[in-house]
Amino acid sequence: MDLGHPELGPPDELSHGDFEFVVRRLADDLAFGTDASRFVGGGLEYAQSRPYAPGDSIRQIDWKITARTRGTWVKEYEAIKRTAVHLMVDTSASMTTASTRLSKHDLAIWIAAALGLVAQRRLSPCAVIGGGERETRFQPSLLRSDLWQALEPLRSGVHREGTQLAQRLEDLSVRARRASVIVALTDLHAPGAVDALRHAAQKHDVIVIELHDPAEAGALGGGFFRGNEAESGRTFTGHGGLRWTSKNDHIEERDAGHTLARSGVSWLQLHTDRPFMPPLRHFLAHRSAVGGGRT
Repeated sequence: MDLGHPELGPPDELSHGDFEFVVRRLADDLAFGTDASRFVGGGLEYAQSRPYAPGDSIRQIDWKITARTRGTWVKEYEAIKRTAVHLMVDTSASMTTASTRLSKHDLAIWIAAALGLVAQRRLSPCAVIGGGERETRFQPSLLRSDLWQALEPLRSGVHREGTQLAQRLEDLSVRARRASVIVALTDLHAPGAVDALRHAAQKHDVIVIELHDPAEAGALGGGFFRGNEAESGRTFTGHGGLRWTSKNDHIEERDAGHTLARSGVSWLQLHTDRPFMPPLRHFLAHRSAVGGGRT
């Protein structure tokens, strides 16, 4: 029996009724211990800490001060700081091509849903935008129903969907009048994506979560085969002793990450065959302290 991903459960939950339940669990896990993050803590402005009083939520406990004193302290917040969060989900063909049960597309949807829920809980309006050919909503919202509605048409992968990631990023940079948080969940295969992300970072707080399939890093074994490149449709002949991307492509992708980091873009790489929650939680909790770049 296939038990699926250790953090997500059975592999078919993305398209079944347990989707919202799993997303809530992921959001709870993601938010725990990340109050210092500019992303997950952007809804309310911290004012001070005070002694705990009956009726206070345990989520407001200031664990650092509590650990140094004998009493329990909670955080108080003041003016609402509504920083809009735009989640750009790459739904192009390369994201659906997978050597594991969990594709890059699936992982992007799970992470986008959890990040969107955390943002809304912290009173940051959230929008989900597809980076493929499907039409999506641009307007950020605090309504939970809008989050689910925006995610719904993106949950199914389309193997021949073209990429519009660079164009959508350029459109978003123009539409978003105020400085916002832009989170791009992508494999960085889309032409022009790196330049569009660097341009967006001149005005917005940009986070890139690069998703990686194990076949893109090394050999899988097996015989010869004929295939088509996911987004361009180019036909090629290969064999299982080669990585999916060529040596030059691999070098370009590595350099792309460093280029983004030098441009002030926060960059994290996650793998479809490894646990993703601990590195993602650590990344969000500490990125504000390092001022961007790779973690």
